[in-house]
Amino acid sequence: MKNNIPLAERLRPHSLDDYIGQEHLVGKTGVIRQMIESGRINSFILWGPPGVGKTTLAKIIAEAVNSTFFTLSAVTSGVKEVREVIERCKAEANSMFSKGRPILFIDEIHRFSKSQQDSLLGAVEQGVVTLIGATTENPSFEVIRPLLSRSQVYTLRPLDKDNLDSLLSRAIKKDPILSTRKVIVKEKSALFRFSGGDARKLLNILDLIEQSTPQEQPIIIDDEVVVEKLQENPAAYDRNEELHYDIISAFIKSVRGSDPDAALYWLARMVAGGEDPEFIARRLVILAAEDIGLANPNALLLANATFDALKKIGWPEGRIILAECTVYLATSPKSNSAYKGIAEALEAVNKTGNLPVPLHLRNAPTQLMAELGYHKGYKYAHDYKNNYVAQQYLPDDLKHQQYWHPCDNPQEAKMWDRISSMRNQAKD
Repeated sequence: MKNNIPLAERLRPHSLDDYIGQEHLVGKTGVIRQMIESGRINSFILWGPPGVGKTTLAKIIAEAVNSTFFTLSAVTSGVKEVREVIERCKAEANSMFSKGRPILFIDEIHRFSKSQQDSLLGAVEQGVVTLIGATTENPSFEVIRPLLSRSQVYTLRPLDKDNLDSLLSRAIKKDPILSTRKVIVKEKSALFRFSGGDARKLLNILDLIEQSTPQEQPIIIDDEVVVEKLQENPAAYDRNEELHYDIISAFIKSVRGSDPDAALYWLARMVAGGEDPEFIARRLVILAAEDIGLANPNALLLANATFDALKKIGWPEGRIILAECTVYLATSPKSNSAYKGIAEALEAVNKTGNLPVPLHLRNAPTQLMAELGYHKGYKYAHDYKNNYVAQQYLPDDLKHQQYWHPCDNPQEAKMWDRISSMRNQAKD
């Protein structure tokens, strides 16, 4: 019977001691380990690429705290199913045999519509359930703000080579089937490369090699065998997920590096691999702001229009819209001054905390506020030449700081010259 169960399922860990990877979350000082040890699990969302242990970690948590575990898949569940599960959770929580607050695990929560996510809010807020969501997409874009505010987001990372090596050793030593076979590991490079930090892919490749090796022969693992078996059995390797994060990284870097040919190639790889078109469009919008920025502000307008047009036009014609935007962004002048500026400003906020707003910048809607000096001395810029007047806008402790540093391109040079000229005139 075990022969019919995939290796990834046979080897699924049931405790943190057997869990591989994500040390920043489940290590000795990891926040999830501390939650389990305290017995108090708060709602959170696990964000990370496929095959890094999101579902497994949720099940381990439920088992560790002895909570009833309910699951929903965003692919197959609607609002009706969500409400039904919440009612079951309420019944469980109110039962005299209750094990504590039930855990509701939602796989691919980014696929839930706004109405589906809205239907979870009450139960999460009232403590009827502890929500654990899993997503491969950025929750900032895919999860509604009220639900995000009620949940922490924890990022899971692709497994590194040490993690994959540990997983390989564990499979060979502890799997009830592989442990009875003679396994000779000669090379690991191709195995790790094709796994791409995905534990499930590594185990699926091992499963394939084991099943295709006669019982009387030792199982040989080297680069040649891995490549050969994957070429013979393309279905064993999910082409829709192949090197997902590596390819999008190459695409982004090609656009940033002003190489339209490479950018189109990586775009074609994603299109041919069945990548979600809206995922690509979102990356283009981010690219337009992060890497083209103020050197060509029209880039953000075009990228946003690309996203909108893609939704209207659909597929397969949408690929042409993506291609047009890709070439435009790749050939545009580049600047990351806005990206660096907000990063520098955030660093200042983290270091200095909640510095008080200067009194002259505060509104004074009441008599008391006016008497306290709110708004006193504020200079209305439109009352001055060129709609500019020199005055302090930053908090006192930061009044001489500069966070926006223009990059070397005509557009930002023009912007900087204008600001500098007005500041100099105000000094005269």
